[in-house]
Amino acid sequence: MSENQTDVRFKEMLDAGVHFGHLTRKWNPHMAPYIFDEKKGIHIIDLNKTAAKLDEACKAIGQVAKSGKKILFVATKNQARAAIEEKIGPTGMPFIVERWSGGMLTNFATIRKAIRKMSSIDKMEADGTLNTLSKRERLQISRQRAKLEKNLGGIADLTRIPSAIFIVDINKENIALLEAKKLNITTFAMVDTNSDPTKVDFPIPSNDDASKSISVVLERIANAIMEGLDERKSTKDKQAAAKADKTAEKAKSEKKDKEAEKA
Repeated sequence: MSENQTDVRFKEMLDAGVHFGHLTRKWNPHMAPYIFDEKKGIHIIDLNKTAAKLDEACKAIGQVAKSGKKILFVATKNQARAAIEEKIGPTGMPFIVERWSGGMLTNFATIRKAIRKMSSIDKMEADGTLNTLSKRERLQISRQRAKLEKNLGGIADLTRIPSAIFIVDINKENIALLEAKKLNITTFAMVDTNSDPTKVDFPIPSNDDASKSISVVLERIANAIMEGLDERKSTKDKQAAAKADKTAEKAKSEKKDKEAEKA
């Protein structure tokens, strides 16, 4: 990365308030290595450390995407929902922005049943079965479908436990973090000065309360995912082309052999 690019990204983080931590009295001592200073009773995060940790996280998360595995994003706080849907939605990665249901990872089979229920209702609507029910029954099913979509719509395509999880605010999403750690799922997270970064595999010291800060970090993460997916597609295309060439060469060789036999 060039010096100009680094300056631009540093300024972007500064403008978004990524460096603003919590009140000094609310700090977690494990965040000491990432704190630059204290101003008016508020801890200031060292953006050089943030940039380094963000680059590290992007590199790792890009590899996960390149391998074809899923990264689950969890951010149920109001300030993060829009950013998750805007930045992460286009990547095709699953996300939870409403409420974390206990056991979502450790009891994934039950969650899959709920998702299949949502699919079955969609099928009933598509084949006209829903129209054969009474108005009251249709209303009940529609309400059930809306509730399932609200809570599980972001993970409708998640067919197996994700390989990694990205969390915004590990204090708020502590249950999600505990479940991920129990299943040895790789963890990425934005950690503020009141959080314990040692609980996360790839912590990104940053303001996890401001929507602009969250958006800036997620944009970098989303770009890394897209780059990983593009690399995966490119590799598969090259392999397919190589296979096609090999098949064509084999067919050509077999044709020559047959012609030689006839001669």
